[in-house]
Amino acid sequence: MKYNSLIYLVMALFAGSCSIRSVKEEKPEWLATPDPADVMITDKFWSPMIERNREKTIPYVFRQCELTGRIDNFAVAGGLKKGKHTGARYNDSDVFKIMEGACYSLMETPDPELREYVDSLVLLIAAAQEDDGYLYTTRTIDPVNMAPGAGRERWIDERISHELYNVGHMYEAAVAHHQATGSRTFLDVALKNAGLIYREFGWGKREIAPGHQEIEIGLIKLYRLTGDRRWLELARFFIDVRGRPGDYIRHPDTSRFRVYNDSVYLQMHKPVLEQTEAVGHAVRAGYMYTAMADLSEATGYNRYLEASQRIWEDVTQKKIYITGGIGSKEYGEAFGEPFELPNMTAYTETCASVANVFWNHRLYRATGDAKYLDVLERTLYNALISGISSDGCRFFYTNPLESDGSFERAGWFDCSCCPVNVARFMPALKQYIWSTSDDGISVNLFISSEARLAVGAGEVTLRQETEYPWKGDVRIEVNPDNEGSRFSLRLRIPAWTGKEPFEGGLYRYLTPVGGRVQIKVNGRKTAVRPDDGFAVIERSWYRGDVVEVVLPMEPAFITAREEVKADSGRVALGYGPLVYCLEEADNGPVRELSVNPDTGVEFAFEPDLPGGTGTLTFTAKTPAGEERKVKAVPYYSWANRGRGEMTVWMKTVKQ
Repeated sequence: MKYNSLIYLVMALFAGSCSIRSVKEEKPEWLATPDPADVMITDKFWSPMIERNREKTIPYVFRQCELTGRIDNFAVAGGLKKGKHTGARYNDSDVFKIMEGACYSLMETPDPELREYVDSLVLLIAAAQEDDGYLYTTRTIDPVNMAPGAGRERWIDERISHELYNVGHMYEAAVAHHQATGSRTFLDVALKNAGLIYREFGWGKREIAPGHQEIEIGLIKLYRLTGDRRWLELARFFIDVRGRPGDYIRHPDTSRFRVYNDSVYLQMHKPVLEQTEAVGHAVRAGYMYTAMADLSEATGYNRYLEASQRIWEDVTQKKIYITGGIGSKEYGEAFGEPFELPNMTAYTETCASVANVFWNHRLYRATGDAKYLDVLERTLYNALISGISSDGCRFFYTNPLESDGSFERAGWFDCSCCPVNVARFMPALKQYIWSTSDDGISVNLFISSEARLAVGAGEVTLRQETEYPWKGDVRIEVNPDNEGSRFSLRLRIPAWTGKEPFEGGLYRYLTPVGGRVQIKVNGRKTAVRPDDGFAVIERSWYRGDVVEVVLPMEPAFITAREEVKADSGRVALGYGPLVYCLEEADNGPVRELSVNPDTGVEFAFEPDLPGGTGTLTFTAKTPAGEERKVKAVPYYSWANRGRGEMTVWMKTVKQ
């Protein structure tokens, strides 16, 4: 795209680029995430999506932010352009999120034009910042006529104003910008703002928690980069201050919500260390549960982690969809009651899926337990990437598991948190594939990639090759710098190779996988040690050693617990980590079709479908009792061929 030339005009007004000391605060018991520069994705499934994100989605989203006034708001606030504030009070955050995604993309693929454009946005943001560090364009532009919900004064309506939510995303973007460019121009803006908030909030100051959690994650990223414990202290305050007596708001009545006066919506009903259930707004919750784990890592105080794990058990046992989506209720974009998992009205916001990946990755790194990766992978391959179309420019905000044909993707939303969230997630995918500890390397996800990783025995170069999720063959070449280095290689054995898609008992397979996982080293079967969902190979490694893993990829029907009334008498269909659905584009009307779970299912790869897709074919019955062949496609790919009926959970019939 040709980026807005107006923005370039302000670049000469500002300057500054220098590097900053990077401080790691990782505790030995937490698995380490590789530096982005040390991993390169080469995957046939994911690489085209990441490249599409770089070439199509990021420019498209930037352009939408221009057309909708999101970017001009900063120019107006900075006195560089005349005008009024446009849009919602939280629109600043959309610009920050897409900037973060652009910076991750720059780490992957240098792009001088994109770099120049992002730097010009940094200068607009710096111009919009007030002298004391405050940054909230709607108030700066016109403190009398602000966007609805902004509040009469700074912070006074913070529970709904999103002032702290916005800048939390700015902190994340500023850290990414520094990592991508070495410049601290954006970082200085973020630190100046964080300094203001540190002076304003805390015990004995403003004892108020953010209405929308996010700043906690951003503050901990600032802390890890700078080593300044003020940011860690502030993040901990924002978590600890939640749930005190009297915490409660009245949510503004809008076209999307009724008045909501329950502190459960904001996870303020109890102190976080006493919470045991996932409740309220699902995105807020996911960000908070992530931050709780981050706090445990940064402080060594594991009660935050333990509370986050208790809530995870509630989710996986009672409140998660087979796609990995969370947040079933439109009212409040919230978690429902236990087993309240409707399909047609499933909310499962795309942002909630992004948060679910963040959360499960933190819990995995804390414990080394693959059960968290099983949920992460299921969310990633289904509920998350369903949020973006095959052309990269149309999106889902909500992700239902059934449609009567009225549901379709949109090019943009008034509240466009989901498009920008997917755009920032895609180029950061590489951080989830591998992890390390002093004694070894873990293969978390089966994604073709090359990595340069450090263990106690020295540096190791690895190359993973696979056609997952269409095939289960995985080849990993291990090349240690030090010949004969002894360390462990941990290979995740997905839960879907067993009796249930993920731990918790909410779903189980009706048709167990017939094949078995096979592991070889240099062509020979090898002894492995099972450990928390991993097969561990402990040996001395030499350059050119090859590990081969065969995962039994077979179609399998899935059933839900009887308490899930929406899925009673129905089955879903899975293949590896993927959930499949019937779509009208292939089969005509599908919602009344029924299937015998004992029927045979055939897999085929169809390159002509959007993105190239594996399909499943089997026999179903019409309401009139006629048998006919039907074709199922991966859930993530639905609604790329126009409107039409869709269903994940199919009625069952015995023949």
